[in-house]
Amino acid sequence: MIHSPTDASTAQSEPHAEPQTDRHNPIRDLQTFGQSVWLDYLRRSLFTSGEFRRLIAEDGLRGATSNPSIFEKAIAGSTDYLEALQGIERRGDLDPMALYEALAIRDIRDAADLLRPVYDGTARADGYVSLEVSPYIAHDTAATIDEARRLWKAVARENVMIKVPASTEGLPAIRELTGEGINVNITLLFGIDRYEAVARAYMEGLSLLVRKGGDPAGVCSVASFFVSRIDTMIDGLITNRLTTATDASLRTSLTGLLGTVAIANAKLAYQRYLALCRSAEWQQLASRGAHPQRLLWASTSTKNPRYRDVRYVEELIGRDTVNTITPATLEAFRDHGRLRASLDDNIEDARARLATLERVGISLDAVTDRLLEDGVALFCTAFNGLLAAVDHGRRSEITSVLDRQSYTLPPQLAAGVSAVIADWQRSGNVRRLWAKDAALWTGADEKGWLGWLNVTEDQLAHIGPLKETARELSDSGVLHAVLLGMGGSSLGAEVMRRTFGRIQGFPELHVLDSTDPAQIAAMEGAVDLRRTLFIVSSKSGTTLEPNILLQYFLERMRQTVGEHLAAGHFVVITDPGSTLQGVAERERFRQVFFGAPDIGGRYSVLSNFGLVPAAVMGVDVARLLDRTELMVHSCAPSVPADQNPAVILGAILGLLAGAGRDKVTLVASPGISSIGAWLEQLIAESTGKRGKGLVPVTDEEISAPDVYGDDRLFIYLRLDSAADPSQDAAVDALEHAAQPVVRIGVPDIYDIGQEFFRWEMAVAIAGSIIGINPFDQPDVEASKVATRALTSAFERTGMLPADLPIYQESGISLFADARNADALDSALGEDRSLAGYLRAHLDRLEKSDYFALLAYLAMNPTHREALQAIRHMVRDRKRVATSLGFGPRFLHSTGQAYKGGPNSGVFLQITADDARDIPVPGQRYSFGVVKAAEARGDFAVLVERERRALGVHLGADVGAGLNVLRTAVARAMDERHD
Repeated sequence: MIHSPTDASTAQSEPHAEPQTDRHNPIRDLQTFGQSVWLDYLRRSLFTSGEFRRLIAEDGLRGATSNPSIFEKAIAGSTDYLEALQGIERRGDLDPMALYEALAIRDIRDAADLLRPVYDGTARADGYVSLEVSPYIAHDTAATIDEARRLWKAVARENVMIKVPASTEGLPAIRELTGEGINVNITLLFGIDRYEAVARAYMEGLSLLVRKGGDPAGVCSVASFFVSRIDTMIDGLITNRLTTATDASLRTSLTGLLGTVAIANAKLAYQRYLALCRSAEWQQLASRGAHPQRLLWASTSTKNPRYRDVRYVEELIGRDTVNTITPATLEAFRDHGRLRASLDDNIEDARARLATLERVGISLDAVTDRLLEDGVALFCTAFNGLLAAVDHGRRSEITSVLDRQSYTLPPQLAAGVSAVIADWQRSGNVRRLWAKDAALWTGADEKGWLGWLNVTEDQLAHIGPLKETARELSDSGVLHAVLLGMGGSSLGAEVMRRTFGRIQGFPELHVLDSTDPAQIAAMEGAVDLRRTLFIVSSKSGTTLEPNILLQYFLERMRQTVGEHLAAGHFVVITDPGSTLQGVAERERFRQVFFGAPDIGGRYSVLSNFGLVPAAVMGVDVARLLDRTELMVHSCAPSVPADQNPAVILGAILGLLAGAGRDKVTLVASPGISSIGAWLEQLIAESTGKRGKGLVPVTDEEISAPDVYGDDRLFIYLRLDSAADPSQDAAVDALEHAAQPVVRIGVPDIYDIGQEFFRWEMAVAIAGSIIGINPFDQPDVEASKVATRALTSAFERTGMLPADLPIYQESGISLFADARNADALDSALGEDRSLAGYLRAHLDRLEKSDYFALLAYLAMNPTHREALQAIRHMVRDRKRVATSLGFGPRFLHSTGQAYKGGPNSGVFLQITADDARDIPVPGQRYSFGVVKAAEARGDFAVLVERERRALGVHLGADVGAGLNVLRTAVARAMDERHD
């Protein structure tokens, strides 16, 4: 067996194509409009990989700014700084701040040296890299000046800028530092008046420099004017106003301001810049060769999924400006950015919008003042995390994300995985993935479904509304929150619910993802409707199950609290423009949260679809996202492929799928076991298509090695803080028996977000290796079509089509299509009994097949226990992988792989009569009818795809029926002839 290394391997530079000078590159073409692009991202691997050099050569990158948050994640979540930290481990005399500076200054110098040709070629106008003073001294002028001087001297590069916050205390520092010939990047600018004060401080500093005999041409400065954060805050204020505003004119004014204030504010700041440039004071300085203090647009990533992802680049293009852009926005603009001189457009409209904002009672000054203080606080928080990471590194406590993942494979498979990883390195595929290159998969629509790559950053930018919702509900007396959704809209919430449990002071979260009447009734009986919030979760807004659940519970709430109060008990999570949004707005629901249209359902757990229910139940979503960011940065395009945990896992999944090890058997510690159902959907729906793919196996009790075939890949997610010793021993035994095993250590439940991202990226990579589109689900729709046809027929006729059994015994009926019935009939022999039919069906299992129980029953412990016993009997006797899914839930999960993946499944569908049915308001059909139609539709598509399937109908007494079935399966297993 070959074991993965536990220490970091030597980094290899990722090769890049020769520099291109494509005149149609939108990033480079920004220069023709007089705008420079700087990168809002710095870390060590950016230089070692050659990526920074490529950006300068190919995209015309002209500068960079450092970011303490990125630096922290690179230290804590990757091997970027491992060697440097080990080198200074013995320097116990250095405090964390000094250690940070020792690491950061090297990066700043490396960036400055690579940018030096730009600096020289633009006569000092560009080619700068920025380093910030400590945010802890943002309100101390003298300390800011002293630290800026010290950093300037320590970096010792002409093309460095020292970042100084635009606080009141920062203004004298700007003037003094400029007068000493130090380049300053003034950061955290939001308001126009504060910008003018900063610009005048710069001019005063230049005048001071001239009076001292200095050369103003040797100094440069930028004023970093933050953009998207303004829209984030003001949109939140507007949304809150809209929930109570009834005047039609006011609502129109408020709605018209959404997403427009930040750009209007920036345009008017630019007009102020132009006016200052025309002033006599500036003209005199310009005659001496002084560089204008250009406006630098900061915070230009789009934080709201309803807005175009490059809007804060496209709408702020103008001469003598800089746009500092994150890697994700840079890739997006390269791909589909539109160029025009937009900064001078519609200035009167910009003024009118700000006037309207004031007229509706929202103070832009108050917003910008708050953002400045919040900005300083955020930088302090980032520095706290950064210094903690550095301190841990010094004391050798840091463990990279990669170190928590290891694998043991047979030699031939290990060699194959290494070759795949080397190919991804050689071909630059990680960079292509982050650049959303659809050709990495099938060249179809994949590029439109990769928004999850950057969602953690976007969600952190929108953390305010989530925190406010959590606070509001905590104070409101709401006891229960029930999420109504299916598949990707519910499974992530289920992981949050079961992983974090009931959190004191917050509503208890429940998830209802079934049309089974008994399950719906049980949920309603478990909550007090008067003190319950319903979260209706559906990306498209057209999914049948959450829509009819909404119809039912909205009617029940009206009956319970009255027509006028019912809507206040509902919030919605949906994509912008969906029919569900329309329903929510028409009914005046409590709140609407939006998903991102470029994130598919099963990849949406780190968007509002997972985070809203998490926040409601009291999870610290900011902490969760911050921890997740460690994994995001560990999987960045600049990280070598052999140090990228997602690439390694994806290579294992993809290669072993093609080597016959396609049954991905997931073992998880009890505290995080619920992630299995989420992974089940992610793996099955993403890879199970075109007759290819992986079959996830979850909740199968781990057993001795001799019950497993050679089609398995075991993956053990171990919660280090609460591991199960019996699982440890069982996984050790599997490894010793030469089964392929991947081990992933999860330090804490708040690291569950890291697993979401690791697996999303790994499965996307596996899809590329397998050769499929991991973001579509073509066979899920087939069952929906069949279900719609049956429910439509019921609406017309009041009945479902008759279905005749092929056999009946002890209150149980068996159903099959003609092809499957003939196959069973030929195998039965003389034993025409329930056990005989089951034996004939189970004997269809061949080597490397799997057995799936498809149970259209209420999902409760009693039913699960009986069905688990059946699946384990089959596994142990047949040595095949097994799966258990409750319908209709699994239709939005493993259903895709069952119908579109390898034809290696043998299926036993289980249905029953409903002891009590529940009507769907406004419809002729009931929930029981819908469930029956879904089961019929599911079976029909399995048959259409020539799957080996048998239906078992238990009757009205589900418990008794399951006992009969369990006994019959035991007889079938015991009496079979080898």
